[in-house]
Amino acid sequence: MDLSDTFETTVIYSVSEINLEIKEILETTLPPVWVQGEISNFVHHSSGHMYFSLKDPNSQISCVLWKSRNLSLHFAPTDGMKVNVLGAIRVYEKRGTYQIDVVKMLPSGIGDLQLAFEKLKKRLHEEGLFDEQYKKSIPRFPTAIGIVTSQTGAAIRDIKNVIQRRFPSTTLILRPTVVQGDGAGKDIARAIDEFNEYGQVDVLIVGRGGGSLEDLWAFNEEQVARAIFRSKIPVISAVGHEIDYTISDFVADLRAPTPSAAAELVVPDINEIQAAVSDLYLYCRKSVQRILNDYRDTLHTIKTSYGFRRPQDFINQHRQRLDELIHICSMASFHKTALIRQQLQRMQYRLTDLNPASILKRGYSICRRASDQTIIKNAVDVDVQEQISVELAQGRLTGIVTTISRE
Repeated sequence: MDLSDTFETTVIYSVSEINLEIKEILETTLPPVWVQGEISNFVHHSSGHMYFSLKDPNSQISCVLWKSRNLSLHFAPTDGMKVNVLGAIRVYEKRGTYQIDVVKMLPSGIGDLQLAFEKLKKRLHEEGLFDEQYKKSIPRFPTAIGIVTSQTGAAIRDIKNVIQRRFPSTTLILRPTVVQGDGAGKDIARAIDEFNEYGQVDVLIVGRGGGSLEDLWAFNEEQVARAIFRSKIPVISAVGHEIDYTISDFVADLRAPTPSAAAELVVPDINEIQAAVSDLYLYCRKSVQRILNDYRDTLHTIKTSYGFRRPQDFINQHRQRLDELIHICSMASFHKTALIRQQLQRMQYRLTDLNPASILKRGYSICRRASDQTIIKNAVDVDVQEQISVELAQGRLTGIVTTISRE
């Protein structure tokens, strides 16, 4: 290309303009792509974003995986790890550099398994197998624990050691299973069903030690997930290491990051229980002692009271008070009786005054018609020559009317 002609052009770009031009060309021309390479210069920033380079023997390219996307990673990226990333080419204008804006990152060589994992996880999630409403609570003090794992693996040794140290009275029942390879998923599912048929355990621990995605794949099989979901016994999933996630973890009633952690979660620490019981015992003892002291103080107060020190004086005081009350009652009764007697006497005097005999004694008389003994109140009520009877204080007179005066 002859560059001499370019000196005659009138178009001159600024740095920002040329970077923007490059940005538009790259970002609109190149579609999202899968890129394989080895991680180098990996930085997990305090903001949560991941920055690293992908390299092969001849070249390298910068990458960024934002926090909102890397939260779904099921492995921990490290320098030297070979991975496949899906992303779009983006230009960082301020530095004039380009990088891959990573959408998904998978360990290289297991992409098909990871895609199968994501597909099954999505389907089971949509069916509701992961819903919290179906999660059963883990018993606090299990008497018998069923374990579904390899008989020779490190997982059973770790679980046994931790439980015997924390709560040695718990009974452990192992159902040995194949935990990887052909038929492992079927064997694990059958073991879970057998424990439910047996019905003599309080909780199940299903899991194994760490390994690659292929090693853990039995716990990603649908038949295992459905066996856990239909289990009437609470299930703790304990598969791999803390960064490992399997379908079993999402379906189980509780996920433990490791088999040892499952053992920690499934039983309490007997030392803590003994300490708590000891504290409760001391609390109860102090409470009872405090109550006894209160009653003792009350009893002492009663014993040292006047009534207990001088009981006869106490009785005599009550006797004296009783005599006073009797005297008060007698006086009240006497005054009441006298008052009633006076009232009766006044009534008697009044009745005496109103007695007709008393009126006759004062010189009055009662005049009656002799024929029917009706009282004569008016002179006009009798006739001359009519016979009358006059009642006196002493005796009665009978006579004939000879004269009638109407004045």
